[in-house]
Amino acid sequence: MIGIAALWISVLLLGGGVALDRVLSDAITRNFDEGLNYVLTAMIASAEIGPDGEVLFNRPLADQRFLEPNSGLYYQISAKGHEDWRSRSLWDRALKAPPPEHQDDNFHVYDSKQFPGEDLRVMERTIILPGSDTRWMFMVAAARQGLDAQIKTLRSTLFKSFALLALGLIVLATLQTLYGLRPLRKVRHEIVRMRGGEKNRVTEPMPAEVLPMVEELNALLAHNERQAEEARTHAGNLAHALKTPLTVIMNAATAKAPDLGDAVIREATTMRRQVDHHLARARAVGRRGAAQSRAEVWTSLEAVERAVQRLYPDVRIDMDGDKSASVRVERQDLDEMIGNLIENAAKYGGGSVFATVRRASGMIEILVEDDGMGIPEAERTRIFDRGVRLDSGKPGTGLGLAIVRDVAEIYGGSVDMAESEDLGGLLVRLRLPAA
Repeated sequence: MIGIAALWISVLLLGGGVALDRVLSDAITRNFDEGLNYVLTAMIASAEIGPDGEVLFNRPLADQRFLEPNSGLYYQISAKGHEDWRSRSLWDRALKAPPPEHQDDNFHVYDSKQFPGEDLRVMERTIILPGSDTRWMFMVAAARQGLDAQIKTLRSTLFKSFALLALGLIVLATLQTLYGLRPLRKVRHEIVRMRGGEKNRVTEPMPAEVLPMVEELNALLAHNERQAEEARTHAGNLAHALKTPLTVIMNAATAKAPDLGDAVIREATTMRRQVDHHLARARAVGRRGAAQSRAEVWTSLEAVERAVQRLYPDVRIDMDGDKSASVRVERQDLDEMIGNLIENAAKYGGGSVFATVRRASGMIEILVEDDGMGIPEAERTRIFDRGVRLDSGKPGTGLGLAIVRDVAEIYGGSVDMAESEDLGGLLVRLRLPAA
């Protein structure tokens, strides 16, 4: 940032300095030329033709430098067939007159190096004086030494001023950049302290410009802490859930119980259910942080309906609602939640299942209704606990609804139960954040 600012300041000041130098130099040169024009005009106004046909001045020129040899101010009047009339300041030198065919009816000014060591600024004009048909070339010349000295002084002043201005602007840009990035250095120091274990959040007051970044950083830290805590909790729960079956198997094996095989199968089934449950939660937690999570609800409903229809061909499954609804959930997790709900409705219902999709306050609601016996209101909360089954006469693990609840909560959703007004059985309402 400092380098770009310095480069841009230098380019702008260089361009401005060149333009200003050209304007001021031209102004000084024009002022110098106006002096020559004044002198040349005075010469023409004072000139007349004498009795011998030569030019003479009816009054002397006011500038005394015309009388001093090599004074730096000269004049000369030339014409074809006439001797040049020169100022005394030229002494034994003469201005180089243009050829006779060259005519300047208007004032013409140019630079000349005809005198060694003395650059000249020359102005000339061709005039026909009253009483003569001769075209006289009036010339006035002045040494450029004074003009060049003024331009040199101007350029030196411009260079020093613009260099000082550039230095001041670059220093200001440097200070501004360092001061502007100071909050980021504070954030870096806070992160270093967090990595060293001194604190777990960025708590230093920050300017409004970086405050949103700090808030997002703190939110990310809180999110990671929640994930770590959930991972520890799941690991502890899984270890606790596996401890009892393993103890039963160890005791049966130690006692050489005759039903050891049955015990191993029974307890292994229990451990498998627990492992499946915690793996489902772990997958959902791992995918929750994906900002691009998005799934089409209707597509998942159709896929689940086809799968469940193959398992329960006698069950009628109807669907209705918003076919364009999308949720911020991974497709695999959405399929698992909807699949558990519709499979339960088909398994425990009376043969009819109705699924509805609708929007409600930034959420997508998926309603699954059946015409079964329903669930008593007192049991509608406990049924979501792991391993709870109200109907043990049908195969199952008692983990389906627990997985639905846990995965929905991981994505910021919820699930609850009520009585179906249309079918008379159970209504399960799954709410998930809209994409």
